[in-house]
Amino acid sequence: MSQSVNSGRLFNASCFALITTAFSFSIRAGILPQLGTEFNLTAEQLGFINSMWFFGFPLAMIIGGLVYHTIGPKTIMQVAFVCHAIGIIMTIYSGGYTGLLISTFLIGVGNGCTEAACNPMIADSYEGLQMSKMLNRFHMWFPGGIVVGSLISKFMTDANLGWQAQIWVILIPTIIYAFLFWGQAFPKPHVDGVTSIGENLKAMASPLFIFIFVCMAFTAISEFGPQQWTGLIMSKSGASPMLILALVTGLMAITRFFAHPIVAAIGQTGILWGSSILAAAGIYLFSTVTGPAAYAAAVIFAMGVALFWPTMIGFVAQNVPLSGALGMSIVGGIGMFSTAIWQPVIGKWLDDAKAEKLAAGLTGDEMELAAGQATLSTMVMFPALLIVAFAILYFWMKGRKTVATSSAAVH
Repeated sequence: MSQSVNSGRLFNASCFALITTAFSFSIRAGILPQLGTEFNLTAEQLGFINSMWFFGFPLAMIIGGLVYHTIGPKTIMQVAFVCHAIGIIMTIYSGGYTGLLISTFLIGVGNGCTEAACNPMIADSYEGLQMSKMLNRFHMWFPGGIVVGSLISKFMTDANLGWQAQIWVILIPTIIYAFLFWGQAFPKPHVDGVTSIGENLKAMASPLFIFIFVCMAFTAISEFGPQQWTGLIMSKSGASPMLILALVTGLMAITRFFAHPIVAAIGQTGILWGSSILAAAGIYLFSTVTGPAAYAAAVIFAMGVALFWPTMIGFVAQNVPLSGALGMSIVGGIGMFSTAIWQPVIGKWLDDAKAEKLAAGLTGDEMELAAGQATLSTMVMFPALLIVAFAILYFWMKGRKTVATSSAAVH
């Protein structure tokens, strides 16, 4: 007699796995200054360490998406646990730059496996509106987990607890999700025509998919760029960097939870266009304000980036349905690859800005703040490009809908 599937336990395990991902993002952002000091690393080197998280993530996500129907979510999550555990322990005992690169890559692989296994597993566990509800609640735990991780990092740093102790915290949700998954039966995947790789690739050759693919590279870095560098860039602004990160991700979690009426009111393309405008405004304000005003900038930035990622994935699912799970994995993957590629570039911008401000006679905190704000002002270009791109998409899709309506009326 086959074992029954405990959908509730699998869902809870998936949420703790995503919390592990969120902790690895937020706590690492919080300890960047400590890592730089202890190992005498430049901002560019810290950028390369950050990029390993974003390289491992999409690599595992895309490979996991390709083999999901072959090996199943159980094996993929076993790989996730091994990579998370080894990556966390190796980070603590890394001893320097090379060890941090490898350990961060392994954690990124574990995170990518989590996305590759849990999204389709939850979809296979529920149906209809319940499936949509549970997927939204699952994704809420990435920004939600970042809030918790950010606060933990701030309080531990303020208490003069070392960065190693903070990394040990990431192991807690890792052990919990491993326990919850242990011995469980997993749902059988729904295999239908849309899982044909040939059909997926044909659908991904369409102009609309290619357009979204390119835009995703900029939406991802618009969201993750400022967040990952908050600790270093905002540390001299008079506002708490980790409180800013917690505020941003907390608002993102709430916005995602209540996203349905927003989508119903202005549509996916309206959300993308409006989000790019708010994101550009938020990053620009980050580059100009100090003190408590930075928290107001954080609210605007959060409203801008909150719905970028789920709306991009949802747009592909709705408008390029034959791309299937692989199409969604590819779009998510390019977002992470883009973020990985830009991390050392942003680090180099920060190093160059510091050198420029030193040459201009600035020193100490004044130099750090000026360099950080100059770097943020350069980052405004990411959402600025999207304002134009999503305006084109908005009217393009509106035109397609008008043509489709007219054609239906004629027939």
